[in-house]
Amino acid sequence: MRKNTLKFAFAGIAVMSLVVGACGGSDDAATEDTEAVTEETTAPEECTTPTPVKLQLQWFTQAQFAGYYAAQDQGFYADQCLEVTILEGAVDITPQNVLADGQADFAISWVSKALASREGGANIVNIAQVFQRSGTLQVSFKDKNITTSAEFKGKKIGNWGYGNEFEIFAALTKAGLDPAKDVTLVQQQFDMAGLLSGDIDAAEAMTYNEYAQVLEAKNPATGALSTADDFNVVSYEAEGVGMLQDAIWADGSRLEDPAYVDTATKFVAASIQGWAFCRDNVSACRDIVVSKGSKLGASHQLWQMNEVNKLIWPAAGGAGMIDAAAWDRTSSLSQSAKNLEGGTVLTKAPDAGAYTNDIVTAALAMLDAMGVDTTGSAYMPETVELLEGGN
Repeated sequence: MRKNTLKFAFAGIAVMSLVVGACGGSDDAATEDTEAVTEETTAPEECTTPTPVKLQLQWFTQAQFAGYYAAQDQGFYADQCLEVTILEGAVDITPQNVLADGQADFAISWVSKALASREGGANIVNIAQVFQRSGTLQVSFKDKNITTSAEFKGKKIGNWGYGNEFEIFAALTKAGLDPAKDVTLVQQQFDMAGLLSGDIDAAEAMTYNEYAQVLEAKNPATGALSTADDFNVVSYEAEGVGMLQDAIWADGSRLEDPAYVDTATKFVAASIQGWAFCRDNVSACRDIVVSKGSKLGASHQLWQMNEVNKLIWPAAGGAGMIDAAAWDRTSSLSQSAKNLEGGTVLTKAPDAGAYTNDIVTAALAMLDAMGVDTTGSAYMPETVELLEGGN
């Protein structure tokens, strides 16, 4: 909508310039006429009836989803004539299935999980890859001497299940380890209690959440807050088995409807604008998320916002663009990583319709016309000080 308005405005200015040049007249008159045309043609279309949109998140309110909350809070969705309702996730909610069942218009989900649902019959399509990099880690105390996934052998390796363990299986497969024989996989809670108590040798963690939890806890040996020097971290992205994570998924059965495609384009554009806002206003987005009812503390949310930005920015092709190489890596790993039963996440490669860059390309064009920085080429993360308990 805005892109077309801007194009029309530029055309109007050009036409008026030709008219003034042909007819003569004072410079003041030309300026007044041009300003009148610009004001008239660049005014946004009046939003009479906003389109209702439901977005299903994959977890509880936290800065992992700050861009969507910011787009809502800052009026970016409203600017696109959208009335967006954000639905919290939970342990027992599978967002891509909520979408496929028609209970949401869009959903946020990790790619490997969503592709497994798609192979199982869910007609869902990735329309914007927000997180460009994996944020999954395996964290251990230094005395466990675990610095690579090959050193998982003989150790108790924690994981959350629910599809969050796929990168662990990929790492074990790459290292030539059998998850059923060479390691002991331990179901851990969505916290770091198992690691801190010694029940787990290496715990699964996200850079933006659980890793911060261990840094917010006291080291029993010193009585002071733990530091990064107390731990070893195995990054699955660095290990070459990182899978694409948070993406915006659409209902494939509705993508034949021009109205839904238009809504999807506006929704993606406003969401990316929200993420750009959070890139440039880290503390403000922390405050937005806290105000939305997050149960995590302010310093923890500031850390999370900062770390999430690292997974999005810089985005050389534009935020949300789906990189074919990263997509193929996720697809290949999903077909080759062996689980406890010797099976894999996917039995075959996803078809070409599993993702499209058409919608995000149109959305980025809208944002570029609005002057929004969609690549973040100059992005630099902040330095965040964590407080005990993340308060």
